[in-house]
Amino acid sequence: MGTAQTAWRSRLSIGHPLAINVLGVLAAALVLLSISGCTSLREWAHNGFKVGPNYCDPGAPVSTEWVDHESPSVVSAPAQDQAWWTVFQDPTLNRLIDSAYRQNLDLQAAAARIAEARARRSIAVGNLFPQSQRAIAAYAHAQVSENLGLPFPSMMNLYADGFNASWEADFWGRYRRTIESTSANRDAAVEGYGDALVQLLAEVATNYVQLRTFEQRLTYARENVEIQQKSADLVQARFDAGTTSELDLRQSKASLAQTQATIPPLKAGRRLAANQLSILLGMPVTDLATQLKQAPIPIAPPEVAVGIPADLLRRRPDVRRAERQVAAQSAQIGIAEADFYPRLAVNGFIGYAAQDFQDLFKGSSLTAFVLPTLQWNILNYGRIVNNVKAQDALLQSTTLQYQQTVLRAGREVEDALVQFIQAQQQTRFLEQSVAESRRAVEIAQDQFEGGITDFNRVYTNQSQLVAQQDQLGTARGNIALYLIQVYKAIGGGWEYACQGYGMPDLVPEESWSPTEVYVEPTPAATTPEATPEEK
Repeated sequence: MGTAQTAWRSRLSIGHPLAINVLGVLAAALVLLSISGCTSLREWAHNGFKVGPNYCDPGAPVSTEWVDHESPSVVSAPAQDQAWWTVFQDPTLNRLIDSAYRQNLDLQAAAARIAEARARRSIAVGNLFPQSQRAIAAYAHAQVSENLGLPFPSMMNLYADGFNASWEADFWGRYRRTIESTSANRDAAVEGYGDALVQLLAEVATNYVQLRTFEQRLTYARENVEIQQKSADLVQARFDAGTTSELDLRQSKASLAQTQATIPPLKAGRRLAANQLSILLGMPVTDLATQLKQAPIPIAPPEVAVGIPADLLRRRPDVRRAERQVAAQSAQIGIAEADFYPRLAVNGFIGYAAQDFQDLFKGSSLTAFVLPTLQWNILNYGRIVNNVKAQDALLQSTTLQYQQTVLRAGREVEDALVQFIQAQQQTRFLEQSVAESRRAVEIAQDQFEGGITDFNRVYTNQSQLVAQQDQLGTARGNIALYLIQVYKAIGGGWEYACQGYGMPDLVPEESWSPTEVYVEPTPAATTPEATPEEK
């Protein structure tokens, strides 16, 4: 090894002609750097001896306050939404959320993308060291014509073994910019996991509320069928006795059939919500709707804390992911600019070589050499310039997409808030309307039975009651659904994986069965703690 080090030093000594040429080319590159339109010599030094721009926050427009900030249903205090679904106080929903978190396949795929991004960053870090290393063992046999007059034997053997390495110095920051880009992509993958988690939590809660809403509407429909069946039986008896007209009979049967016709679509909707829940739980579709105990629509609290619009920049993982994508693209400009300048690489070999195998490992067989190389794509500047322009245009596009993501996030919160507020008001009016309609049906039935009025009054009031009760069931479900949308829009639940739960394993240790929702939830066992990078 000492011989190899001596050879390395002798070949790269300052007085050696090749070293002088290399230094001259690097000096010319520095002059080019100082006069080029991309990165000046001062910027190159200020950026940590890296060409290209250093990343800075692109900024995004946000409102100072919510449009409905004065509403009693909107609280500007910091959002308390780490486990926001618990505000419904529904043990079955809590259990479904926990099972979906551990078993959902989309979430596991997002975790796998984090592992991929980490591996790609590690590959980029590895390029800071000799990019190529090989252990070599070789044997060659040659036989040359004796009539060529060559000054070496016509038959020759060659045995060799050793170690070869090639290293390109990161003089312009190409590899360090690549590390910056892959680090940002890794962070974006982590934020993508958070966004997938936010979407999953909202989807599970949404489909569960929809299932319970269909159940409530089915209950109303069945109650009205029972009421209208009694009315139809009474009209039939009177028609048979000749005390009422056929018109009353036909109206009563038509009203009953119309109400019965609302039941099949409600059953189908309930089944569809249950089917989607099965997929979210990472399990084959089963008759989950009949396996869950019937329960009322989850009751939403009358108000929600949402913080201020600027909180979205740190709360929503899709916003943070978009910002990390901007950072990753910013580093790509430096990678492209590095092609303007020469690449300095050093190839080296140290090992043993001999004609006879028994002499291979003798000290006299030691062989070493160093081969510095310089590559400069001086005739490709048109392509390089346009590549830099392309990367800069991609940076502008990515920045605009980030800003659009912020605007869209604000709009989604505003949409959910106004619907949450208005659904509460609509429900109050519908509750009053249903109460009045129910009393009107009772009065009309009493009057019909007493012979004071015909069945048309009963038919009209029963039809109104059916429609208004169905609207009431939908409105009550909408309050919960819009509150879920509020929490989803503010990024609710992304901390669920970071505080107390950690990243889930790619393959869940246990599966969920529908009967588990019958059991009172117990404290959930935590998955492995998140690494500092994940937090």
